[in-house]
Amino acid sequence: MGIDLKVNRSTLAIVKGDITDCDLDAIVNAANTSLVLGGGVAGAIRRKGGRSIQEECNRIGGIPTGGAAITGAGNLKARYVIHAAGPVFGEGDEDQKLKSAVLNSLKVAEENGIKSIAFPAISTGIFGFPIDRCAQIMVNTIKEYLEDVTSIERVLIVLFDDRAYEIFGEAMR
Repeated sequence: MGIDLKVNRSTLAIVKGDITDCDLDAIVNAANTSLVLGGGVAGAIRRKGGRSIQEECNRIGGIPTGGAAITGAGNLKARYVIHAAGPVFGEGDEDQKLKSAVLNSLKVAEENGIKSIAFPAISTGIFGFPIDRCAQIMVNTIKEYLEDVTSIERVLIVLFDDRAYEIFGEAMR
């Protein structure tokens, strides 16, 4: 089940599922700036991926809001985890910070030869970012990136529930 959009030689797809089960080159973690894998997507990645991911995050130390860093994926099917630090809603300039987190994740993917990548709905959990705004920003940012020359072939936005899937589906249309 999914909604696919062809952009140049790449595909952007919205799917419902569990991002930790994705068998792609990389999955994106909706991270905090300290790269501590706590709850939500990060907690699921820590539980399924194992201790090595947090150990690599500890060595990196931290990233700014809007930044991204890459680690191995431990026991996950993916080869890498790209940790994108999304904004906390209400901190100011959140739309631009979310866009930066998505763009920086795509740039890190490109720099590491990643051809397929999955994103969650960044900052919509405990960080309180409105999901409809998130959907518009993420879909538009990824589409714009794929319209340029890129080696990334497939981008998924993986959503856990029906409501998020519907909202992101609307943003794609």
